[in-house]
Amino acid sequence: MTLQFTKMHGLGNDFMVIDGVRQNLPGSGLPLPVERIRALADRHFGIGFDQLLVVQPAQSKAVDFRYRIFNADGSEVNQCGNGARCFARFVRDQGLTDKDSIRVETAAGQMTLSLADDGQVTVDMGAPRWAPQDIPLAASEEADTYFIIAGQQAFEVGAVGLGNPHCVMLVENVDNAPVATVGPLLESHPDFPERVNVGFMQIVNRGHIRLRVFERGSGETLACGSGACAAVVVGQRRGFLDTTVQVDLPGGSLSICYHGHDGILMTGPAAHVYDGRIEI
Repeated sequence: MTLQFTKMHGLGNDFMVIDGVRQNLPGSGLPLPVERIRALADRHFGIGFDQLLVVQPAQSKAVDFRYRIFNADGSEVNQCGNGARCFARFVRDQGLTDKDSIRVETAAGQMTLSLADDGQVTVDMGAPRWAPQDIPLAASEEADTYFIIAGQQAFEVGAVGLGNPHCVMLVENVDNAPVATVGPLLESHPDFPERVNVGFMQIVNRGHIRLRVFERGSGETLACGSGACAAVVVGQRRGFLDTTVQVDLPGGSLSICYHGHDGILMTGPAAHVYDGRIEI
C-alpha cells in the first residue's frame, strides 16, 4: 500500500508524521512493524527522522485527537515536546482542524497545544513528577539530586518525570560536555528501569541556559522539548533559575515558563519540510 507522510522538524529535532485519521494504517497494534520504523528512520537508506508521529482520531469527546510517538529504534514513548508542536502545525496545515487551541491525548495523558499567528506553538507539558516511582528511578526517597554510579564514576543528576524520564547534570560548557560517552552510560543505567533522556545543562544566567540532550532510543538530537522543560524545572528546584528561561539547544531556542504549580509552558517553532509517499 502507498502511505502519505509529512517530514517536519522542531529546531532540527525531525519527524515523520503520518495521518492516521484519513488513512487506514496496517495492523491493530503498532501502525508499522518495529523493523520497518527502524528502516524508515535510517538517514541513508530511509526517510531519516528522530521520531515517528502518528495522528489518530480522538477516543474521547474531551479531546480533538490522539497521537503516538515512536523513536528511531522503534520503541514507543509517552511524550515529545518538539513533536507536540509539529503535531499542532500538522493538523492545522492538513485541514484536520481550524482550532487555535487543540486538546490531544498521548500515552502520558491529555495536553493542550496553542498556535499563535506568528507560527509559534505553546505546549502545556503538564506538571513535573518528582517522586522516584513516577519518574521512574530506583531510589528510596525523593531528593533534589541523586548520585548515579556508572563504571568508576559517580554522576550527580537531578531527575524528573514529564511523561517520560529525564535526568539533568550541570556542566561548565556544553560545547565540550561528554554527551557521546556519558549519555549512553546513563540512558541505559539500571537505576532507570525505562531508560532515561540525559540532559547536559550549562547555566548562562538565571534566565538563560544552554543544553544538549542524549535521548533514549535516538541518541543526541538537535533539540529536545521535554528535555528543555526538565532542565528548567530541575534548575529551578535547585534555586539556580527564574520562572521564565531561554533554552538554547544546538538546533535553536525555546522559551520555558514554570511558576512552580500547574503546567510547564514550552513555546517554540514547528517547520514543514516536505510531503511524500512511500510504499510499505
